[in-house]
Amino acid sequence: MVNRLIGHICRLFEWLMVICLAAMVLMVFGNVLLRYGFNSGITVSEELSRWLFVWMTFLGAFVALHTRQHLGTDMLVGRLSRGGRKLCFVLARLGMLFVCVLVVLGGWQQTLINRDALSAVMQVSSAIFYASGVVFGVLGGLVVLHELVQVLGGGGSDDMLLGFAGSEEQPHAQARP
Repeated sequence: MVNRLIGHICRLFEWLMVICLAAMVLMVFGNVLLRYGFNSGITVSEELSRWLFVWMTFLGAFVALHTRQHLGTDMLVGRLSRGGRKLCFVLARLGMLFVCVLVVLGGWQQTLINRDALSAVMQVSSAIFYASGVVFGVLGGLVVLHELVQVLGGGGSDDMLLGFAGSEEQPHAQARP
């Protein structure tokens, strides 16, 4: 049930990332076209593109965390027994949980500090910018905690214990000619 909920959130975030990327491309391209072609421009394009990029990065980091698509190395962990892999997995997830807590606390502090500060061009609260860290930290922490509970409860496949999807030692299926 938790995996299904996280899967739905990931699909929503994937669509939001597509929208963010499309908006960024349109704004930046449109701004370049207007500046060089018509000596004009879109005032908010630079600031809004930066904000969308930060949000897209944090949303993408969450999706990558859930699907275990971050870069990783299995040089050591791949050679360990299941118990050793499990120990490394638990230690790594505890470290990741700690980092998620730090991101939430730091993002929350910045959100509170900047809630009354208006952005330079758009004139909206800068707290929206910093809230991206809070969203990632909370959701990422929940994913890490869920994986930790799964493994400590006796579940978790050998692939899950590696901590990321795919490996050079286990090549993906070959493309058909």
